[in-house]
Amino acid sequence: MADDLPEQFDLIVIGTGFTESCIAAAASRVGKSVLHLDINDYYGNVWGSLGIEDLISLLAREAAPHSTLRNGSYHWHEQSAATPTSETEEMKVETGQVWTQETVLAMSRRFCIDLCPRVLYSAGELVQLLIKSNICRYTEFRAVDNVCMHQNGTIVSIPCSRSDIFNTKSLTIVEKRLLMKFMNACNDYGEDKCNEDTLAFRGKTFFDYLKAQRVTEKIASCVTQAIAMCGPDTSFEEGMLRTQRFLHSLGRYGNTPFLYPMYGCGEFPQSFCRQCAVYGGIYCLKRSVDDCSVDVNSNEVLISSAGTTFRAKHVVSAPRYLPASRDCVMRPHLSRGLFLSSTPLGNDVLNKGGGGVNILRLMDNVGAREAIFIQLSHYSGACPKGLYLFHLTTPAISDDPASDLRIFTLQLFQYADPEIIFSSYFTLTAQSQPDKGGADNIVYYTDAPSYEMDYYDAIANARHIFGKLYTDVEFLPRAPDVEEIVVDGEDPSALNEHSLPEDLRAQLQDMQQATEEMDIQD
Repeated sequence: MADDLPEQFDLIVIGTGFTESCIAAAASRVGKSVLHLDINDYYGNVWGSLGIEDLISLLAREAAPHSTLRNGSYHWHEQSAATPTSETEEMKVETGQVWTQETVLAMSRRFCIDLCPRVLYSAGELVQLLIKSNICRYTEFRAVDNVCMHQNGTIVSIPCSRSDIFNTKSLTIVEKRLLMKFMNACNDYGEDKCNEDTLAFRGKTFFDYLKAQRVTEKIASCVTQAIAMCGPDTSFEEGMLRTQRFLHSLGRYGNTPFLYPMYGCGEFPQSFCRQCAVYGGIYCLKRSVDDCSVDVNSNEVLISSAGTTFRAKHVVSAPRYLPASRDCVMRPHLSRGLFLSSTPLGNDVLNKGGGGVNILRLMDNVGAREAIFIQLSHYSGACPKGLYLFHLTTPAISDDPASDLRIFTLQLFQYADPEIIFSSYFTLTAQSQPDKGGADNIVYYTDAPSYEMDYYDAIANARHIFGKLYTDVEFLPRAPDVEEIVVDGEDPSALNEHSLPEDLRAQLQDMQQATEEMDIQD
């Protein structure tokens, strides 16, 4: 059946992952006509969030040709009847909620389970982009409650702010002063390019710098595990960059430097897609691409989908979404573990009032491998009250995600015994040799999600591709609020000119100049 859609576009984007949606919104915002297709019936692809029934369906079925999610498995666990030993368990008994497979599935729509979970630095790249482009009006956040580390077999919260450092009982007075001195030195790094204290460590590791500062082993663990989040081979420059990223995000929206999106990270692709649609982008879900070719006469890309052929000057696609890219070799990229529990990890101090959002970085015994653990309670909007979501992510080293994560699950659960109800594992794959462009640089492929806390790599990938498509055009300029839009018949001078984006400000000035010229002629 023929579609009642235009057949000519400036840009066709295939896949609604974070990077693709970011590019689509940027192109639509600067006036390009955009068609956005996705074979899935939800936004985000592997960047999206799903209900638990949808997740199980995705893990149970054989991977589709376009899918980069592989090796899925899941298991339901029976809960044991134990005597409550904490505030959280007492709350569970008081509510009378017994969690079984049936009761969990009955609340499937109240889950927002991230396939690729992230947290955001409060002053990081994505937060700045959302504010600059005004897409932040489509999103909600909550501050991460605790940044944690392993200490003597227990999970403890690290002091983030100045007040936390002086109020904590886990550090001595001398250690508090050493930590403050160290953080001030890192914060000032880069202001004096000729600082001899830092020049001496160029080309060395961040561990070498820590040793030279004569910090205690407890402070060194705190810095490397939770602040700089670095390994033994991390360079001095990279360690300083990560530490500054942490410090510059403190005191903005909460007690920690991190934010988590309400209702899951799948809100980000949807927010960019909404922005694209506001400026005329057309969306078609559950729509596959049957063929992709290039018209040698017009140098346009021809996309065949559901009996309709669309033309575009450029195409941006997620990996494996175009037929020509489905033969490429995929390698394991990220190993993911997801656990649903009726009790949180950590003590009552970490989970006061039912818990919130806690993050923990895990390392193996030799510091060669690491994983990121994120715990979410119902206050994040990701699960029903009384349940907790545990996300575990590590760079893949095999096709068996459970095996890749076993060393970290042992660390998490050997000193704690959470009431696990559901567990699942899967692998996110990537192309062995990412194809940056094809068909004479009019077809571009985005990168798979990388192993990172925030979205720095994904935004850099989106900026790079957008810069290839449209040179000398601003990436995601600010969109006006409703009250700033000039409607025919309104007096544009009633608006605050300085609050408008540059393109609308120029439009307003042109209208005012035209009005003045009309007055002179009269």
